[in-house]
This record gives sequence, C-alpha cells and structure tokens, in this order.
Amino acid sequence: MTGRPHSPRSRRERPAKPALTREGIVAAAVAVLRAEGLRKVTMRRLAEELDTGPASLYVYVRNTAELHAAVLDELLGTVGPAPAGGSWRERLERVLTAYTAMLFDHPDLARSAITARPSGPHYLNLIENLLALLAEGGVPPAQAAWGVDLLLQHATATAAEHAGDGASKEDWDAVSDALHAASERTHPHIAGLAGPLLSGSPQTRLAWGFQALINGIERTAVPE
Repeated sequence: MTGRPHSPRSRRERPAKPALTREGIVAAAVAVLRAEGLRKVTMRRLAEELDTGPASLYVYVRNTAELHAAVLDELLGTVGPAPAGGSWRERLERVLTAYTAMLFDHPDLARSAITARPSGPHYLNLIENLLALLAEGGVPPAQAAWGVDLLLQHATATAAEHAGDGASKEDWDAVSDALHAASERTHPHIAGLAGPLLSGSPQTRLAWGFQALINGIERTAVPE
C-alpha cells in the first residue's frame, strides 16, 4: 500500500509575513552591514532578507543612498550623549572620538559617510549634543553652527582614511623613506621635519586635530 499523497497546502494556511516598516528595513540593513559589509546593503539583498520584492522596499526608502544614510543614523545611536566630568572641551572631544570609533568599526560606512546625509533622530541628537557643548564653552552661535560641520568632516575623513586601510606596510615604508631621503637643498622643510611629519599615534593626532579645530572655531568669526 502506498501512503496518501500530500494535499496541496493553501497559501492561506501559511504564516503571514510581518508587515514591512521603515524601521524593520533599516534594522535588516544594519544586520547585513554587520555580517557582510556595506556593499551588500542593497535593495535586492534586503528583499531576499525580508522575503519580499525589491519594489516593495521603495515605498519606504527612495534609493540606496537614502538607505545607507538611514543605516548611518541608526548606528549614530551608539555614540551616546556627552559624558559627565571634565571640561567642555574634553567632553566635546570624547563625543567626537566616539563618533570616529563607530565609523572605524565599519570601514565601508566610514567612506560612505563622507557623502551620506542622515536626517534621523540619532543624527539630530548628535548635532544637539555638539552644539550644547560649544554653547557651554561660550562659542558664538554662528561659529558653533559652522564648527559642528567642520568637526564632523574631520572625524569622518579621518575614519575613512584609516579604517580598514588598504595601504600595505610597504606603501607606508615607501612614504617614510621618501620623506627621510628628501634633499636639504631641494626640500629643506621636509628634510628638517621628516620625523615630526610621521610622528604620533593615530589617536594622538586625532585628538590634536579636534583641539586645533575647536580653538579655531572659538576664535574665528563667521563672515557677514
């Protein structure tokens, strides 16, 4: 005897898929980023992850650039508010360092962040925290407004340059050798500063850059 053939299963008996939401799409995108990198965060890949068609995602996210900006905004939630203790300058530097460290953890996102335009709640919180610290230090409002952009540009560019750096040790050795071999006759300034040009840890140079920018923002008026 043979068993009874299985009856076709009605689609109505299948578990219903969770409804799509922008929050769910962004959460799935962050998961793909952590597991596979930003290059895999595409509409097609997310459609597979969410068991839907790519066209369905465009109802919630206009394009890949907006998706990447939303992913950046979600991860900005890990930066946190300004820590307690220390001067306003020290706390400002800590927030900026935390932002840079977050980008260091996601090299592809660091490069994308140079042109990404996040506009979500975590981005607004970050800007508010930075402005509040600059205001605490007595920085004029217009200078603070322009200064926030400058500080984030420096942090983002630093992360993009160094996070997941593809340059080999041989590449850096070649740069070092070229600087130290510079002729005092043709390149006297390089010859005299070859050591300082390459000195300092990445962390020390990042902190110095923030403080140099903060000093300049505090003292440089915005043009009329």
